[in-house]
Amino acid sequence: MRKPLTLLHAGVALAAMLSLTACSLTPVYQRPEPAVPAQWPPYAADASREAAQAPPVAPANVAELAWTSYFPDARLQGLIGLALNNNRDLRMAVLHIAQWRALYQVQQADRFPTLNGAVSGTRQPATAAPHAITSSATGGVTVSAFELDIFGRIQALSEAASAQVMASEEARKAAHISLIAAVANAYYLLWADRWQLSLSEHTVASRQASLKLQQLKFDAGVLNELDWRTAQSLFESARVTRAQAQRQWLQDTHALNLLLGSVVPADLLPPIPDVADATDAAALTLSPTLWPGLSELPVGLSSDVLLQRPDVAQAEQQLIAANANIGAARAARFPRITLTGNAGVVSDSLSGLFNDGRSAWSFSPSLTLPIWDAGRIQAGIDSAHIKRDIALAQYDKTLQTAFKEVADALVSRSTQAEQAQAQYAQAQAETARWRVSTLRYESGVSNQLDWLDAQRSLFGVQQAWIASQLARQQAHISVYKALGGGMVSGQIPARLSVQ
Repeated sequence: MRKPLTLLHAGVALAAMLSLTACSLTPVYQRPEPAVPAQWPPYAADASREAAQAPPVAPANVAELAWTSYFPDARLQGLIGLALNNNRDLRMAVLHIAQWRALYQVQQADRFPTLNGAVSGTRQPATAAPHAITSSATGGVTVSAFELDIFGRIQALSEAASAQVMASEEARKAAHISLIAAVANAYYLLWADRWQLSLSEHTVASRQASLKLQQLKFDAGVLNELDWRTAQSLFESARVTRAQAQRQWLQDTHALNLLLGSVVPADLLPPIPDVADATDAAALTLSPTLWPGLSELPVGLSSDVLLQRPDVAQAEQQLIAANANIGAARAARFPRITLTGNAGVVSDSLSGLFNDGRSAWSFSPSLTLPIWDAGRIQAGIDSAHIKRDIALAQYDKTLQTAFKEVADALVSRSTQAEQAQAQYAQAQAETARWRVSTLRYESGVSNQLDWLDAQRSLFGVQQAWIASQLARQQAHISVYKALGGGMVSGQIPARLSVQ
């Protein structure tokens, strides 16, 4: 029995060697030339230079920047940590990686022979008289239809599967970065909601007190009905705004719950603005910022930074996979050699198979050569080329989209900062105007309509000021995300208690 098994082992080893040394019909892959300008647009480049002059907070490569360094707020870090652990979209992305790895392992296994142990038996009458019943049993090791990968078909399919694994890993990175940015945006949106709610509540209380005074004046006949109705309208308008702010706060909380995959812990919510001691509506504009700002990211002028974005890397891996499939399609033109064999023992009975069985083996190579297939193989090759061209177009589109997103984010970061400064200056001017109008009204120099108009204008500017502060913060987050943000994270506790 040793000799047949030795022959089988030698044949399997030879077949494996032939497969591993197969020639390749896959086109040599070269990264396409970027279908975007080498430099950012002038305005975006100016914004990039301004950022480059800011104190660096991390390595020049944004992908190496830990998100814990860019988002130092302890509450926000706790929320991001919960989202990374519980978010269902990120969990699905991780499972897709595991699925592609399993499929790659299946494809990789086709490059090697599969050995199976088999035992079989037959019992049948003889074909010649007196037609005696005969029995036989066989047992041993078999190799069934193993393809010698001489022309690299299986190797090309394996390379394509490997590229798909890499693409799924890049997709997970993209989901990871998008989730961090989404949680950060939601966090500062809730913070802005709290400022809007505090502003509206304070305005309602202030206008309610004013309305009571106007009511007394109207009842005493000192105030005409037009002025009293105007004051009443302003009060009701503030109540409308407060209801809208309350609704927005709750809806944005629900959105954050979805990102986290759980209910937002109360101690990780943004702090409530302290305006309890405010004596007038101007108290909310004492500071030019509503929350700690984020650090500037160092950005070079070259658009090569786009290549570190996970979505661009994912598109390139899909292009590599499509390129490898061309090699598999081309290999279909050439002969396909498959090997089938077995080695073991044979006996007249199953009970004597391993006692007095005789050695037996078989070796059945086969060769299939395509002669005429009505153009099927050529159509497969054409299809593979078209899919590669589609993948190339998708890669170019992804790169161009990334270029636009980064350019937009750089411009937005610069202009939103300028807008926020102007909005703050306007809020200060409206505050001063409101105070002057109040003094003039109380001294009888101006009428009530001027005072109410200043009050209404100040409230609108304060609301716009909060919105501009939020837009500025979100612009910084957009730059972080557009540049392919950092994957590295520090040691974040599973639960934070922020005082």
